[in-house]
Amino acid sequence: MTKTITVAYGDGIGPEIMDSTLEILKEAKADVKFNIIEVGKNVYERGFNSGLMPSAWEDLNSTRVLLKAPITTPQGGGYKSLNVTMRKKLGLFANVRPVASFHPFITTKFPGMDVVIIRENEEDLYAGIEHRQTDQTYQCLKLVTRLGCEKIIRYAFEYAISNGRKKVSCFSKDNIMKMTDGLFHKVFDEIAKEYPEIKNDHYIIDIGTARLAAKPEIFDVIVTMNLYGDIISDVVAETSGSVGLAGSANIGKDYAMFEAIHGSAPDIAGKDMANPTGLLHGAVMMLIHIGQSEVAKAIRDALYKTIEDGFHTPDVYNEKTSKKKVGTKEFTQAVIARLGQKPEKLPEMLINQKAGNPSQQPRNDLRLATDDLPLATKSLIGFDLFIDWQQEFDDLLAMLKQMESEKLEVKMISAKGLVLWPLIDKHMMPNYLKGLTVLRFIGKGITGKSSNEIIDSNKIILHSDIIEMLSIMNQKKIDFVKYEGLYLFDGKPGYTSGQGE
Repeated sequence: MTKTITVAYGDGIGPEIMDSTLEILKEAKADVKFNIIEVGKNVYERGFNSGLMPSAWEDLNSTRVLLKAPITTPQGGGYKSLNVTMRKKLGLFANVRPVASFHPFITTKFPGMDVVIIRENEEDLYAGIEHRQTDQTYQCLKLVTRLGCEKIIRYAFEYAISNGRKKVSCFSKDNIMKMTDGLFHKVFDEIAKEYPEIKNDHYIIDIGTARLAAKPEIFDVIVTMNLYGDIISDVVAETSGSVGLAGSANIGKDYAMFEAIHGSAPDIAGKDMANPTGLLHGAVMMLIHIGQSEVAKAIRDALYKTIEDGFHTPDVYNEKTSKKKVGTKEFTQAVIARLGQKPEKLPEMLINQKAGNPSQQPRNDLRLATDDLPLATKSLIGFDLFIDWQQEFDDLLAMLKQMESEKLEVKMISAKGLVLWPLIDKHMMPNYLKGLTVLRFIGKGITGKSSNEIIDSNKIILHSDIIEMLSIMNQKKIDFVKYEGLYLFDGKPGYTSGQGE
């Protein structure tokens, strides 16, 4: 049965590489029809802030599959990223980016590279929640849920099983971000126990990235959080020879989006220089997803034969390894001419009949442990108040000494996570930079530090106590920016201590 897919041409080099990809799909006899939608810059400029017109959302809701060329997202301002919007709105929780070496036909220092980056796609800093809090301070919120962690980590292990992979590595930064990244690492360790046939290990993101750049052959499947995954997938793609070679699948329960991992490269748009390989890899993943693996194999093998025969676009052309420098159009015709052929030295694509759709499609019957977890007992014991203080630090201390509250007292003052008061060493007062300062209020008689602390229900504070304190702050004309509640969950602090506390 012919499958209808939604196609977005994008901007920059997008239209050129999409024309190339669709022409190859047509010549390979892919059983698909294309519904073309407009996305990106022109749509934003017509007042559609999501980057898609309502008719495009309706089309996506019908086809459930999108093949998308790159679009331009402004840096440092302007409209939101359409990629991020679609990933969240369509529930595309898993980003899958396989990267393998084309040695010896494309220059790389790592001929044995064959890595898959599986990246969480909906959470983390890419939620894009940012605020300017003071004249000098800006904030970006990092949001991580247990459900999000479990979905992507379980998906990574299922991917490994479906594709004959031997190991899953977790990358995080839980030595610093002990709660958010700590949760990701904790869930990884829990789920890894359910897959004893798959090896597992964990790397702190900085040394993990360094090892990935220097020794990619030691990795197999890597699962990580949103920002880290975006960075390391480009690192490994560039290490393989060019970021223009890799494709990407964005997978959810009901929808899927396929694309190249690179950007719109407006500097070479319209010059017949763009490499369509990344988008073509995305299209191959799409064909597998919709059950047309034989066509996917034919295209992928023809692509590899073309690269093997030395027909290379300018981004990967090298006099020592290439036979002919070609543009987008000539490269496209070279791939079409090789449909039905197989590479001789590069590996041909193997179809995993047992797996069906090789792990592009998550099993819908996966049972999440999160569903059975009881809600933790949540106790409000205080709050952190973020203020914009433009006077001297001693003036702040003097003001706080004049404040009276039956329920709350200031336990700590900090700036950018560093404790300013009370000081353990009175001779080591940090330099105070006026601006964003955090006052930690805790209910009187509650330390809020020990996970073994027994909390008297009479000491637990109420939201009305916070409102009363905010009213006092307002009367004293304190510019407070926001507050964060301090909770115990099953008696354990749901917040971090200050640096130096």
